Amino acid sequence: MHRLTCAILDDEPLALDLLADYCAQVPFLELKGRFHDALAGLAFLQDHPVDVVFLDISMPRLTGLQLVQLLPAPAPRIIFTTAFDQYAVQSYTLNAADYLLKPIAFDRFLQAVNKVRPAAGPGVLAGSPAASAAPATPETAAAPAPPATPAAPADAMFVKNEHRLQRVAFDDILYVEGMKEYLMLHTTAGNILTLQSFRRVEEVLPPERFARIHKSFLVALSRIEHVERGKVQVAGRLLPVGDTYRDAFAELIRAHQQL
Repeated sequence: MHRLTCAILDDEPLALDLLADYCAQVPFLELKGRFHDALAGLAFLQDHPVDVVFLDISMPRLTGLQLVQLLPAPAPRIIFTTAFDQYAVQSYTLNAADYLLKPIAFDRFLQAVNKVRPAAGPGVLAGSPAASAAPATPETAAAPAPPATPAAPADAMFVKNEHRLQRVAFDDILYVEGMKEYLMLHTTAGNILTLQSFRRVEEVLPPERFARIHKSFLVALSRIEHVERGKVQVAGRLLPVGDTYRDAFAELIRAHQQL
């Protein structure tokens, strides 16, 4: 199996740790460097070419968007990792392979790295050190690429809470409450306030385990205590079921072996 070399640039230490842990779980990724300082990371990449760079956008002194334009040719594939969605269009004008919004779930991370894995044929990315190896013969060209190792289903997500990324296990979530631009995650261990959108959280949470019941509430199906007259009770609190979500929620309840 050809391993793709990679580097991580992010000024948040916890984000660096998370991405390094994700890289360690993917058999075909080989982490060559991790940097919290953009200039140090740029200097490394200029002297040590890699296949893929996981790059934060909002960094002091030099942004990720600026850094990309300073990379020597042939440039590595870029996967942006950021808490802000307003840079998405600009990132793709720079030929980014993907754009990951924090908090990043492992399954979403795996989707991104699988995009760059076959980018230059079986095993080698254009511009990588291995790309200068002997050209493929008819026999090697016809050989199928080894199948990707399937990822274990994600069981948690990381959310930004104050100045840290906090791991929240799906099993611990009772319900999620919208509070304007913030979300309050009500969990068995306490409440966590995070600056995040419902749309992004719905993308991360397993749809078979969680349901949106109102514009301001999303609940863990296993934590519902009872349903009554357009409301559900979770952890002793009655939560409203909005008209927009009523039919879909009723169908979901029927699917969960309503007698």
